Amino acid sequence: MTTNKKIKTIKSIKIDIDKCNGCRACEVICSAFHAMPKYSSNNPARSRIRVTREPIRDVYVPVYAGDYVVAECAGRDKYIIDGKEYDECTFCRASCPSRDLFKEPDSGLPLKCDMCEGEDEPLCVKWCMVDALTYEEREEEIIEEEVTPGEVETGLEALVNKHGIDKVADIVAQISKSKG
Repeated sequence: MTTNKKIKTIKSIKIDIDKCNGCRACEVICSAFHAMPKYSSNNPARSRIRVTREPIRDVYVPVYAGDYVVAECAGRDKYIIDGKEYDECTFCRASCPSRDLFKEPDSGLPLKCDMCEGEDEPLCVKWCMVDALTYEEREEEIIEEEVTPGEVETGLEALVNKHGIDKVADIVAQISKSKG
C-alpha cells in the first residue's frame, strides 16, 4: 500500500444555534438542489441538512449529513438544552443502521452533504437569512492511502447484495448524470 502526503482543503459549515430561527430555508433549498432533475421537486427527506426543533422554547439546531457508518455507535448520552432532554442521535451527522435520518427515501442509500458540489458555497448557507450557517474552508496536511484494487468492487458487491443490481445501476446512472 502506498501513502502520499497532500494538502487538502477542508470545507465545513459553522452553525450558530443562537441565530437559527427554524425557518427551514436550508432544508428546502437542499432538497430542491438534490432533486432529479435539479429544482424539479421539494422533498425534505432528501435534504442533507435537517433542523431539530423545540418550538415552545424557541430552540433550533441545524445538523448537516456526514459520513455513513456501518454500525450503530455505543454512545447514548443525553443532553439537556433549556430543560428539554435530547439523545445523542439528535445531533449526530452520520447515516447509520439504527435510524432513517440522512437516507435517501426511495433507495435507502445514505446521504452525505456534498457542500453543493459545483457551487461557490453551499446553498443552505446562501439561503440562511439570519447567518446561522456560515461556510468555512481551511487547509490541512493529510496522509492519503491509495485505493487497493478490489476495494471498489467489494463495496459495489455489498450494495448489489443488499439493494439489487437494478437499484444500484439506477443510482450510479443518476450520479453519472449529475457529475457529467
